Amino acid sequence: MASLLSIFLIIICIFTPQALSVVPEECKTETDGCTNKEKALPLKIIAIFSILIASIIGVCSPLFTRSVPALNPERSLFVIVKCFASGIILATGFMHVLPDSFDMLTSKCLKENPWHKFPFTGFVAMLSAIVTLIVDSVATSIYSKKSNNEVIPEVASPAGGRQQDMAVVNVGHFHGHHHGLKPAQGAVDQQLLRNRVIAMVLELGIVVHSVVIGLSLGASNNTCTIKGLVAALCFHQMFEGMGLGGCILQAEYKAMKKFTMAFFFSVTTPFGTALGIALSNTYKDNSPTALITEGLLNASSAGLLIYMALVDLLSAEFMGQKLQGSIKLQIKCYAAVLLGAGFMSLMAKWA
Repeated sequence: MASLLSIFLIIICIFTPQALSVVPEECKTETDGCTNKEKALPLKIIAIFSILIASIIGVCSPLFTRSVPALNPERSLFVIVKCFASGIILATGFMHVLPDSFDMLTSKCLKENPWHKFPFTGFVAMLSAIVTLIVDSVATSIYSKKSNNEVIPEVASPAGGRQQDMAVVNVGHFHGHHHGLKPAQGAVDQQLLRNRVIAMVLELGIVVHSVVIGLSLGASNNTCTIKGLVAALCFHQMFEGMGLGGCILQAEYKAMKKFTMAFFFSVTTPFGTALGIALSNTYKDNSPTALITEGLLNASSAGLLIYMALVDLLSAEFMGQKLQGSIKLQIKCYAAVLLGAGFMSLMAKWA
């Protein structure tokens, strides 16, 4: 996972300078009293550290909930908080990333043909959701096969004879005891595998989106919009981090893996901002190349986030035994989803 994210960040660094293409005359940014590069630079430096701290707080806070009895993953309150975070991720896809992609890929700065004659945003988001389904399914299959370390075709019966038994032996948990995997334990292991796949795929989608918004912030020299944007992005990253942190917690990774995933989430937006600052002299966010690149990346990220929020987070939670067994808890979780989605939708006014 870490190597995949590293490769993505390197690709961003290589291809971002290609957004230096000539900006059409009608798309050049109008300069006004708010556009001031010297005054914008300190604000962007403050933004890097503010967003970094907010991201760290957001993604790390769920990882320490085990020490708080009320927020233990087995408790109802944790499920409610997770539904709130899932609502935030869903609204991020629908209300933040997808509209940005529509705006970019239908910009007047792009040629009429083909960008204004075909809904590329919806098409790419749809393909992204399908690809996410494929990755989700294939990754789960691969992890399941790897976890089945040994298959015992025969097990000695108490009477001394031999009987056929296709029981799966998980050496990591049973240390070689040939008693097969208990059904309950097998279900737990299968759910753990699903949680790990969900955490990795979700992080990839969030990282793509985070780099793009960081790049846009770093390239902007409009002091009037930066101030409000920084505050909105801090809240955005904090609550989005909570959603991701909850998934990382349920994946039950080792400490180093948790740290790596939290680290990549925390630094991607500041990294994008720093990259935008470095390229602010030459990078034009309204050049055709920049609009197409960021628009397609946003559409891909939106499809992934919407799929993950609806299928792997909300649907899996609401169709699970815990919520199906309690109408009262279901109602609380519905309210949490609406609250999270509503709050994040309101944030779309500023970021």
